[in-house]
Amino acid sequence: MGEHGRGEEQDGRRPAIEISPEPLGAARAQIDAYISRRDAVERTDHEEFQNYLREKQARALAAQPLLPLAPPPEEPPAPTRLTRRGVFKAAAATALIAETGVLGYHAVQSGALDAVGLGSTPAGAATAQPQAAPITRELIDSRASFDGKGLGKWVAVLPTKLGGGCYALDLNTNRVLASIWYWNYGDFNPIAHHLCAFPSADPYHSFEFVNSTQGGKNALIYGIPTNITEPAPGFNIYRVRYDGAQMQLMENVSEATGLGLGVHVTINPKDAQSYFVTDGQKDIAACFDRTTSQVKAALKFDWKANSSQLSRAWQDGGVLTIYRIYPDAETGKYDYLGTKGQKIDWEMVPMGELFVEEGTLPGDDPMGLTGADGTIWHPSGRWAATVVRLCGGIAILDAENNFAPKAFLQFNTASQDQYEVVEVAEDRWEVTFDKIHSPGHEIGFSPDGRFLCMMNNLRENNCSVFDSSDPDPRNWKKIAHVEDPLWKGKYPNPFHMVFSLDSKKLYLSVLHPAPAASGVMVVDTDTWTIKKEIQGIGPDLQTPAITYDGKYVLVPFSGFQRLSSGIAVIETATDNLIGILPSSGGHHDCVIVPTEMEHMKHTRSCTL
Repeated sequence: MGEHGRGEEQDGRRPAIEISPEPLGAARAQIDAYISRRDAVERTDHEEFQNYLREKQARALAAQPLLPLAPPPEEPPAPTRLTRRGVFKAAAATALIAETGVLGYHAVQSGALDAVGLGSTPAGAATAQPQAAPITRELIDSRASFDGKGLGKWVAVLPTKLGGGCYALDLNTNRVLASIWYWNYGDFNPIAHHLCAFPSADPYHSFEFVNSTQGGKNALIYGIPTNITEPAPGFNIYRVRYDGAQMQLMENVSEATGLGLGVHVTINPKDAQSYFVTDGQKDIAACFDRTTSQVKAALKFDWKANSSQLSRAWQDGGVLTIYRIYPDAETGKYDYLGTKGQKIDWEMVPMGELFVEEGTLPGDDPMGLTGADGTIWHPSGRWAATVVRLCGGIAILDAENNFAPKAFLQFNTASQDQYEVVEVAEDRWEVTFDKIHSPGHEIGFSPDGRFLCMMNNLRENNCSVFDSSDPDPRNWKKIAHVEDPLWKGKYPNPFHMVFSLDSKKLYLSVLHPAPAASGVMVVDTDTWTIKKEIQGIGPDLQTPAITYDGKYVLVPFSGFQRLSSGIAVIETATDNLIGILPSSGGHHDCVIVPTEMEHMKHTRSCTL
């Protein structure tokens, strides 16, 4: 096994975290260099972003018509829609309910005693007898609301990233139903990354989900003070069940299969009987059977650059090789537990592709990296699509032919629509690129299956759109690029997405450089023009989720795992931010538990 694999276990115990009281030494040199470089880049990005804000303000002022001076208003202006009361109303409702539970009974009891002359007993008097007068007994109604609007009976599940677990939030009451923490199960590096939930007719009674976790040095890259020098290997895939009272760990799928994968999880929307987990540090996409946890198919993605220079390794083109990998014939397991098989030592965070090119992100094989870290499904389940970040495109997989690659879509503005997928041997395919203009990241199908989007990050910085309505993906064509005229360089940067239920609108989280607050862009999919931008929500805005009645979009922000955090609530009828739910931070995903199969095409299964 690898350096951090299962071979480290001794006497049947998992290795513990090594904590040194001394200053960090050579083991942290690469991490420190990366953090120093990242901080320098963030400072530059932040300065550029301030220039962007000044230019945007200047344009807005120039566009305003000159108006005659008006006398001062006689009354103060009406408060904005997002008031302090509106922001905290849901939290206040829950707090009042809790306070009533602790104090309310005593207050009611005291009032009733006063009414019969027993409210205060003089010193030395006889002890009062049990109360004979009627007692008011009221069963609480803890329904939460924003400005009198309830969010509906939905259950949202959110991983806590560096918190090492996840929790289920009842949107109807703003109560946490249950939580789970993987530390309790002997995982000493449980970076709860992404998840997806299976349909449940009654999530309040039970539901099941799959949660991927990262490991290795990913715990060290956020600049949080720590004495940890050698993190545990991690990279586990957990199946978890909520039983109506608590969450229970059903299985560690990584231990069962030998595949330690730590990024996107998506469930087949056709029947919810299989799911993909894909990892961009190892460039592996694997489809698992839900009931048996057996691997239905596993694909590996490798890159052979035309240039020998790391800085030009992708821009100058090369060959993408996709091939099947199989388990050991004797054990029936793969050999990719823990950090085994990593090409880079930690993940490419948003905009992290350029750190690979400049050599700041080390590893055993950065030149062979493709960044294949997510696989989504066509809403019908007919096709799957794996994002290949460093190639700026998507490999379309045939779900009816053991996920054989069928086409490769290239989303860069100046590139051709598709590159041919050539089968060079059994279970082996190649795609040859002349050049790559920009990396890409998140991808998503519209619920009606008509559109396929990808975020062109960094060098192009836009949202590219394909028409995916043709039955044959080799005929899918680029039709639009969504871009704010003021977007320059890397920021602001379109990132995660979710569509409205009718596919008429696309909601994009738009990242701003740390520590600036990010926002949400609302796009009209009939014209692919920007309808509205909601600014200043919070730092590190992540994956949006829509309630299945179509009324609300939830967008968690995680503060880069250490700053401000919360869950923004947007009303889709008005596209206004109506409030922010409290949250303990660290989120990198948000999934609302589907209550019927039709809901699956609106989940993380079809958009990242």
